[in-house]
Amino acid sequence: MSHVTAADGAQIFFKDWGAGRPVVLSHGWPLNSDSWEAQALFLADNGYRVVAHDRRGHGRSTQTWHGNEMDTYADDLATLIDTLDLRAATLVGFSTGGGEVARYIGRHGTARVAQAVLVSAVPPLMLRTDDNPDGVPVEVFDQIRAGSLADRSQLYRNLAEGPFFGNNRPGATVSQGIRDAFWSQGMQAGHRNAYECIAAFSATDFRPDLDAFDVPTLVIHGDDDQVVPFEVGGRASAARIKNAELRVYPGAPHGITDTHKERLGADLLAFLDTYAA
Repeated sequence: MSHVTAADGAQIFFKDWGAGRPVVLSHGWPLNSDSWEAQALFLADNGYRVVAHDRRGHGRSTQTWHGNEMDTYADDLATLIDTLDLRAATLVGFSTGGGEVARYIGRHGTARVAQAVLVSAVPPLMLRTDDNPDGVPVEVFDQIRAGSLADRSQLYRNLAEGPFFGNNRPGATVSQGIRDAFWSQGMQAGHRNAYECIAAFSATDFRPDLDAFDVPTLVIHGDDDQVVPFEVGGRASAARIKNAELRVYPGAPHGITDTHKERLGADLLAFLDTYAA
């Protein structure tokens, strides 16, 4: 078991596969690094060192009472990158992990970063506000919070069976195993940690963080994402990040790390291979 120690003593679990230029994978809510296994295996098999951690409160990392917000998540990511002395890294964030990557760049810069990738990611800002009128109404997140408190096990079942993988669409073929893995990973997260993370991914304003991006950036998003709507997430992020490349997966749901794993792996590898030291 490999861990690094965060500033407050929290133990952050990570996997470290392969050898080569580093790729750091940040996972979504309420998951852990296991959700990246298809991409981690593929990229490590193709000449990259892949590091994937469990966010604090999730998976095998410490279930801290405090620190369940983006600044601390980003600082934990910095601890991981600094402790392993990763350089010229590509940071890849899925969903909530995309917010973690954005806040890392906003707080810690890109001295150790060569590229960034946002996959089905929550930036720039999910929540509808006066200056973000196209965002998602707060009532949606209040319902998720209520579901988490009432019966989070069933909440995770409902997400997996429905919108997360697009299993509520006609003709969907999402396996029971994929849906069960989502539930299992969710139940490994601490109750308070997962609950507080709902506010972290929905209400954090990442617009200033995206303005700080100064490395090549790829934005990947499905246009049938029912969790982070394409217009709110991928399209808006790509428009804000200087010279970002936007890649749209037609008809794809939120959980493309599973439903579109072959295409995603190929697109990540092609982008990684564009880097020239």
